[in-house]
Amino acid sequence: MLTRLFFLSPSSSFRSSYYFFNKSIKLPFFSRPISVFSMAEGQQSSSKTYKYTNRLASEHSPYLLQHAHNPVDWYPWGEEAFAEARKRDVPIFLSIGYSTCHWCHVMEVESFEDEEVAKLLNDWFVSIKVDREERPDVDKVYMTYVQALYGGGGWPLSAFLSPDLKPLMGGTYFPPEDKYGRPGFKTILRKVKEAWNSKRDMLVQSGAFAIEQLSEALAATSTLNKLSDEVLQTALHKCADRLAETYDSEYGGFGSAPKFPRPVEMQLMLYNSKRSRETGKTGEAKNALKMVLFTLECMARGGIHDHVGGGFHRYSVDECWHVPHFEKMLYDQGQLVNVYLDAFCITKDVFYSSLSRDILDYLRRDMIGPNGEIFSAEDADSYESEGASRKKEGAFYVWTSTEVDNIVGEHATLVKDHYYIKPSGNCDLSSRSDPHNEFEDKNVLIERSSTSAMASKHALPIEEYLDILGNARRELFDARSKRPRPHLDDKVIVSWNGLVISSLARASKILKGEPVGTRFYFPVAGSNPKEYMDVAEKAAYFIRKHLYNEQMRRLQHSFRNGPSKAPGFLDDYAFLIAGLLDLYEFGGSVFWLGWALELQETQDELFLDKTGGGYFSTTGEDPSVLLRVKEDHDGAEPSGNSVSVINLVRLASMVAGDKSKLHRETAEHVLAVFEKRLKDTAVAVPLMCCAADMVAFPSRKQVVLVGVKSSEEFENMVAAAHAAYDPNKTVIHIDPSDVEEVGFWEETNRNIALMAKNNAAPDKVIALVCQNFTCSPPVCDPKALESLLSQ
Repeated sequence: MLTRLFFLSPSSSFRSSYYFFNKSIKLPFFSRPISVFSMAEGQQSSSKTYKYTNRLASEHSPYLLQHAHNPVDWYPWGEEAFAEARKRDVPIFLSIGYSTCHWCHVMEVESFEDEEVAKLLNDWFVSIKVDREERPDVDKVYMTYVQALYGGGGWPLSAFLSPDLKPLMGGTYFPPEDKYGRPGFKTILRKVKEAWNSKRDMLVQSGAFAIEQLSEALAATSTLNKLSDEVLQTALHKCADRLAETYDSEYGGFGSAPKFPRPVEMQLMLYNSKRSRETGKTGEAKNALKMVLFTLECMARGGIHDHVGGGFHRYSVDECWHVPHFEKMLYDQGQLVNVYLDAFCITKDVFYSSLSRDILDYLRRDMIGPNGEIFSAEDADSYESEGASRKKEGAFYVWTSTEVDNIVGEHATLVKDHYYIKPSGNCDLSSRSDPHNEFEDKNVLIERSSTSAMASKHALPIEEYLDILGNARRELFDARSKRPRPHLDDKVIVSWNGLVISSLARASKILKGEPVGTRFYFPVAGSNPKEYMDVAEKAAYFIRKHLYNEQMRRLQHSFRNGPSKAPGFLDDYAFLIAGLLDLYEFGGSVFWLGWALELQETQDELFLDKTGGGYFSTTGEDPSVLLRVKEDHDGAEPSGNSVSVINLVRLASMVAGDKSKLHRETAEHVLAVFEKRLKDTAVAVPLMCCAADMVAFPSRKQVVLVGVKSSEEFENMVAAAHAAYDPNKTVIHIDPSDVEEVGFWEETNRNIALMAKNNAAPDKVIALVCQNFTCSPPVCDPKALESLLSQ
């Protein structure tokens, strides 16, 4: 097949990563990129004049705007481009990336800003640029094709299509010239042009056949309505056992370098630990918990954690969590907050709660817009100084020893010792950390010893030592704030906002369990946890106002200077529903629960395969999107199907009658579709394994709170209901004095309305714990409720 002639580019299926297939080149897998480059920011300056301006200048996406002044005659994805390709009878060159992608920027500078390359593209192709975060549906089609054909993929994604959008061939990053025995981008363009002229029919037939085969493979169905008992009982433990085999006992984490913080893995291990303890397997329970806690500790102490500004970077290139790829993605932050909150619920150790605050306070400080919208990402690359012509990765985050001396002053020696800062630079802990000496004389802050050990070493009381470090971090933060900031992708993506809405809502009550008098140190703000609920609700209101059509009951996918053209995808509905359920369960208005139920109905209408089971990722309404996929992989983000099963289980425990039964049956059928995956490769779907166990769980606890919601007593009872880690629990609250709320429950679940009527008490919040259709005697004290739930 002709497509085999084209060499897959060196980007892996993970973001912004690079390796050569040519074994004679001794670059390590996932070695740090050493290129530096200039880049137009997403926000274009009105005063600057450009030699070239193309159609992308009218787009909203920061990634597309970065390419608006390339000499390439770019089109956005749409009928105008398709019609032009048909009219000229030429193939389409499709380039897919995102605004904080390092190798996307490299290929732009090397090829798309080159006039010779641009002439080849403009003469022989219609060129289309796509932001994968704005159009994940388009990205999924051609990334799946490249991965299936070549065994790997990544961004930038480079694909060649027929005018009717069938894939002809593809790869990822291509250098501009031939080197290392592999073709450069200009050679690729000439070969594709020759093939289009001489072997067009074969290319088009091959592309059509590939799409047909992928369509069949990625839209699994099941004639069975539920998982077999064997898979229900074994999937969770199979996944946990496989993860345990890959556990790094020296540095934490599952697998080897590069180290990605895949939160779904840690969620599964925590869930499995609890289930093991409940079934008497205390040794297995302790071991699983120990793995997660140690991993969270190593991540927090490593350079993947931004000690100065808060939050976490995308991944570390080495095995010890030290030198990161410096971009910060919103989906990582939201999920990691929830894992650290779970760890705090289990251990009551404020180390973990302070890390949750650290991430959320970073988001509040740097990633939230004036109307509550939460932005998508910060770039890895930035200018070292004002007026510099080229960006470097990590420039905003790294330090020289001299800089620390000058900024911190009298405590510099202590701070440098604590964070392993050296005059020669500290990226020497692993051969993978800096193989090309890119960070010579530079330091990425890392804590190699515990704070208590370092305080003892410096003969200081722990509180005084922590004060010194906190003040030093603030001084470093202030100095860093004067540096040119990394590019901010200020797109608002519904699914990612849903993840953070969940973590904010949960933090608002779980953090009330911190001991009175707990001290916090910069970059943690130490605010009242209730503030996090306010931020969560503001983000949800933004989506409701700007990205939801109340008449059609449909979401749009993203927002920047207005809603994007892309409709909401499965992940947008599933992740937002999960966030809204947490908003409600952790004390928010019943309005959020009502919206979640409404969105679930729309999700089922648009995405559910009612005959074959499972949810498609797209609606199927856009003819330009050739594949309709049922996604199951729980990767950097969980799959929409996994999250949906958990949502359905939660909703089934809140509503009554036929609706409850329908939600449960839908969840069971979704799982049945992925039975083979759960049986054969459970480690690929850790959250779905948890979901399967939740479906199999004999009886879900329901905590019903009855009382006036504006009272402090109500806040304390909600916090008590959530104090212990228990994913198999639903919290329902109702204010018997609120006529609208009582009316909602009369319609949704009359049992709840009746419980409110029978247990209303003046000046008290009453709690009932129900399981197996039996409710406990009512309690009205938070400690009594915690005790009852711990039994």
